Amino acid sequence: MNLDLTERTAIVSGSSQGIGLAAAIELARLGASVTLLARDAERLKAALNKLPRSLGQHHEYLVADFRQPVQVSAVIGEWVQRGAHADILVNNAGGPPPGQARQAQVDDFRAAFECHLIVNHVLVGHLVPGMIERAFGRIINIISTSVKQPIPGLGVSNTIRGAVANWSKTLSGELAPFGITVNNVLPGATRTARLESILEGSAAKHGQTLAEAEQRMVESIPAKRFAEPHEVGAAVAFLASPAAGYITGINLPVDGGRTACL
Repeated sequence: MNLDLTERTAIVSGSSQGIGLAAAIELARLGASVTLLARDAERLKAALNKLPRSLGQHHEYLVADFRQPVQVSAVIGEWVQRGAHADILVNNAGGPPPGQARQAQVDDFRAAFECHLIVNHVLVGHLVPGMIERAFGRIINIISTSVKQPIPGLGVSNTIRGAVANWSKTLSGELAPFGITVNNVLPGATRTARLESILEGSAAKHGQTLAEAEQRMVESIPAKRFAEPHEVGAAVAFLASPAAGYITGINLPVDGGRTACL
């Protein structure tokens, strides 16, 4: 199986921590040179030091706030103008705050739409022309299992994640003739700061301790445990590899079997 990513370049958004950083590490382990993209420069500097370099990779980072698509476009545009390119694009951003859909404000949906779908599209606009020139590309969107089965209490997230999944599926058909694949990885409950926030909210809602809320969620997962970020990162790295060249337009749950539908 060919998992070799030496001589390939990747840009991973939301990569200063959590699943984004885990994906960047796994890509680097396969030989890719990785550009980290997030809004916190200090965290990015720390994250950069965690990336493997044993195969001669060159890693760097870019600072941009996904809440400001115009800023993201300017940063990536200037990076491309310097002669940089990405063979692999991993779109990833922290999820919107929890809450019921009916209680969400219009601006909540608008902000989430810009942070997720619009920023993804901005990055694709800057990077796909280079992928087409090289007849190789991997676009991998880290979304959520809510794409297949909406999660109660995540109204805004469910809505926006579904929009991203449909955008991705449409894009996969358009870009397949150019040797570019577009796929979605759908993490289940994964040990990240995002999960801690959800558990704290669940504990408060049900009058439970944090440990009780965690146990209740674990019991709903057939694997009886949470995922570790590197397990999601490994799925991303596989989809980026030459071995996955004929896989496109899919939603891949990495959830320990929790999603009940096909």
